[in-house]
Amino acid sequence: MTIQWFPGHMAKAKREVEEKLKLVDFVIELVDARAPYSSQNPMLHKVLNQKTKMVLLMKRDLADDQITEKWVQWYEEQGILAVPVHIEQTKDLQTVIQKAKELGNEKLQKLIRKGVRPRPARAMILGIPNVGKSSLINRLAKKKIAKIGDKPGVTQKQQWIKVKNDFELLDTPGILWPKFEDEIVGYRLAVIGTIKDNILPIADVAAFFIVFLQKNYPNVLEERYELSASIEDMGEIFEHIGKKRGCLESGGRINFDKVAEVIIRDMRSGKLGDITLETPAMINEANE
Repeated sequence: MTIQWFPGHMAKAKREVEEKLKLVDFVIELVDARAPYSSQNPMLHKVLNQKTKMVLLMKRDLADDQITEKWVQWYEEQGILAVPVHIEQTKDLQTVIQKAKELGNEKLQKLIRKGVRPRPARAMILGIPNVGKSSLINRLAKKKIAKIGDKPGVTQKQQWIKVKNDFELLDTPGILWPKFEDEIVGYRLAVIGTIKDNILPIADVAAFFIVFLQKNYPNVLEERYELSASIEDMGEIFEHIGKKRGCLESGGRINFDKVAEVIIRDMRSGKLGDITLETPAMINEANE
């Protein structure tokens, strides 16, 4: 199944990114730490060409720490600096600023040697929708500059933001690629809320997630829903959770969509614990 998704403003944003790349010294790409590979934009890889890049693994507080470390190593093996970020941790924000200064310093030194007046390093900040870009910008700038929303696609235009005297950020709208050829990528992004909830049937998304939990985090189902991970019948699973959480319609029937909403909401809010939907080993195996 191919999942189509490409609003017009995102096509325009891609063109603008291509045009503005020459204005920046390096790129900061944001991905979701719960699905780092699926939440990076393969379309942007072609656009960025040989630009120096730093990857920020956002929402690390919701991800599995051990797997996050594996992702940091995975990026390092490709020669890419990766920094896990919890938006509420000052130490993480300071690390981002320091690493950004280091990345921009080489370019600035070349300009200085050419007699160009020193200036702050310039970076383009990129990421798919709802990955935490606006929140990060506001924290770095220490004031509300970027709009924040819990729905994908809040930022609609580019803008420059100063981060103290350290560097300047060119903000861009969140850009998704035209379609997901791999439906697993689409489902992972649906689970974490990157694509709008009406793109895929929410019951299908929840069922996908439950199967993942049964295989990778079986204790979560037992602890949160008192549900044995060995149950294979999805209808039985939905019935059980629906009764536990009161997802009932008139006549006492279970509303499967409400059950799905409960499961997905529990995931996104962190009530199921720290969960990562993919590992480097999974990706390497899928790409073989």
